[in-house]
Amino acid sequence: MTALKMNPIPDEELLQQMMAGDEGAFIVLYRRWQSSLYRFALRMCGSEALAEDVTQEVFMILMREGGRFDPRKGSLSAYLYGIARFQVLRKMQRERTMVSMDDDEPEVTEEMMATSFDPLLDLSRAETVQSVRDAIGVLPTHYREVVVLCELHELSYADAANVLGCAIGTVRSRLHRARGLLVEKLRPVAARDLKWQV
Repeated sequence: MTALKMNPIPDEELLQQMMAGDEGAFIVLYRRWQSSLYRFALRMCGSEALAEDVTQEVFMILMREGGRFDPRKGSLSAYLYGIARFQVLRKMQRERTMVSMDDDEPEVTEEMMATSFDPLLDLSRAETVQSVRDAIGVLPTHYREVVVLCELHELSYADAANVLGCAIGTVRSRLHRARGLLVEKLRPVAARDLKWQV
């Protein structure tokens, strides 16, 4: 294993190298963050095309304005998610439509089929996953943001607060309220799943 894989270069250092003209540093940052930012945008807007646009715009903005990043205000990941959030909200406002969540399903491999014993249970799981996605997708934007950032992308409350431009306590209270709303929306799914288990 190479030393680079064992000790990856920190994001902030890569950004400095990128701003000094190192194209390789940009490529490393892009590969490191592209898929996470795309999934964030997709979960927020539900549109693959918009998510792709947002992801590309985040990196275009980073190339133009990366010098504005201040590590004293938070991590580079929080900075990138903040740009993505702004772009998603801007595009959603412009489009004025919310498309239902349409995340790609993983490809089924032969190995997965060989270890799958109960088609009814597998179907139930897939329906539950889709129900959770749908429930997140219809949450009001300020609740959906904290669920996607904190639960799905595992940002700390501090980083999420930095992305959203609010206090940590606001993140906590929104997340608490969002979880409550999700429980209410998913109660019928849980009841259905219990029937399958009996």
